[in-house]
Amino acid sequence: MESARQRLEREVHILHAHICEGLGDPKRVLILYFLADGPRNVSELTGMLGVSQPTVSHHLKILRDRGLVRAEREGTSIYYSLSDHRIIEALDLLREMLADLLSRQATMLGAGRSSEESAGATGPPR
Repeated sequence: MESARQRLEREVHILHAHICEGLGDPKRVLILYFLADGPRNVSELTGMLGVSQPTVSHHLKILRDRGLVRAEREGTSIYYSLSDHRIIEALDLLREMLADLLSRQATMLGAGRSSEESAGATGPPR
């Protein structure tokens, strides 16, 4: 039988995955970075992203459903903003991790090429 603590942990993992799904599209990540500078409406985001208004609205709905952005009406416009600015800190941390990973991969590729080149230089003529 599952304890209350186990149930809570499972629910937290489900919510975590749900939020991560919201980050699963590069356009949604860009929207979050654009909103880090302040509230924006769909028209502004459409111009910034270079995609159609329905596409931006679709991405905003996904971000809203996951609690990552909120919407506030001002006159006839709806402005979107980050629900919690810590999402940008989390995205920045992921970027750092990705940069480190790419750097390690580039180093490994460089080392592989160097060993191939040196083996070719000392190996038998072709």
